[in-house]
Amino acid sequence: MKRYDKLIFASNSDTAVAPMAEAIMQSKFLLEELEVTSKGMVVLFPEPINPKAEAVLVSNGLTLKDHMSEPLTREDFNDRTLVLTFSRETREKILKEFELPDGLPVYMLNEYVKDDREVTNPYGGTLADYGQCFSELEALIKKLVIQLNEEELLC
Repeated sequence: MKRYDKLIFASNSDTAVAPMAEAIMQSKFLLEELEVTSKGMVVLFPEPINPKAEAVLVSNGLTLKDHMSEPLTREDFNDRTLVLTFSRETREKILKEFELPDGLPVYMLNEYVKDDREVTNPYGGTLADYGQCFSELEALIKKLVIQLNEEELLC
């Protein structure tokens, strides 16, 4: 039996880091089907992916050019949905703002895969900064895929 039905990468605006993580994750092989999406904490209206984030995705053979930011809502949380953030601040903000009960799967990506590396937010940075963020995400998501596949084998 599958552990999770859905994976949400949650960031502040859902215009750069989370959509890049979504695109990377969607390109990976999982033993069980998993809906993968990204959402933001502060989304007042739908916005497209940051052009630098999209350029980095395209240079790595991926794209989310049709992505539009979506807000994270209370309805997104349940025990079958894994929510991964990229910073402790975002994780704490989610737990506080949505007043979530203990035990719901909301983690920092690096915490979930037991890696000390944190993802650097490239906001306001150069194209190279977005490329560095992509590399950090890719390394952590490779670990995530292995972990999720192992968890599926053990269920």
